[in-house]
Amino acid sequence: MSALVLAATVLLATVWGGWPFRVVWVLVAGLVAYEWLSMASRDHAVAAALGVVLTGLLLGFSPASQPALAGVAAVAALVGAVMTPRVQGRLALELCGIAYALAFAVIAPALRSLPDIGLALVFWSFAVVWFTDIAAYFTGRRLGGPKLMPSVSPGKTWSGALGGTLAGTLCGYAVWALTPAAEQIVAPAIVIAGSLAASVFSQMGDLFESALKRRFGAKDSSRLIPGHGGFLDRLDGYWAVLVFAGLALFVAHL
Repeated sequence: MSALVLAATVLLATVWGGWPFRVVWVLVAGLVAYEWLSMASRDHAVAAALGVVLTGLLLGFSPASQPALAGVAAVAALVGAVMTPRVQGRLALELCGIAYALAFAVIAPALRSLPDIGLALVFWSFAVVWFTDIAAYFTGRRLGGPKLMPSVSPGKTWSGALGGTLAGTLCGYAVWALTPAAEQIVAPAIVIAGSLAASVFSQMGDLFESALKRRFGAKDSSRLIPGHGGFLDRLDGYWAVLVFAGLALFVAHL
């Protein structure tokens, strides 16, 4: 029930757009920062969450262009993720977590703010992640086969990864094709390639979060969503798609 309420809230805010959408994702970013730092040290989790929320809200008033902000946030988040397995100090791990969390606060609103295609772009990202995740789970259970990365996530298989990639690519393209304004702006081949890449990134984000929890010895990132773990658990794949989309948005507006 809690997951359904959260999903309905996000969908309503997505359709509404503007500040309601930004506030939802800024709050999500704060909760993600809280979960990361709670696993890493617990000492600064609340302060980091409040700082991320305040930063996300203040950036809503920034004179900088949304694509530029999205690009900077995507690079910072990606660097933070790449550095996470390599750093040992608590402060460095906390900074990586803050960079990771800010991607939600900055990139999601930047995508939604785009004229004509913002709503379609957000729904495209949802479709790619959701259908990749669902298809990977059921394909993997049905077909089984060699494990994808057993040391990180023992339950994932190559068959599931391929099934998820196919479903995510097709559903991402379907959302775009059903949006006339979006279809006129971006060629079908680019949408298909982008959906395929986003689906792969989504699964990489899932594996990264699994490795992160193993490092911290945690089964779930938190218990903030009763029966479903934490926000990091539910949004690991979406984070990776946001980073991918933020980089693409920045490059497209150079």
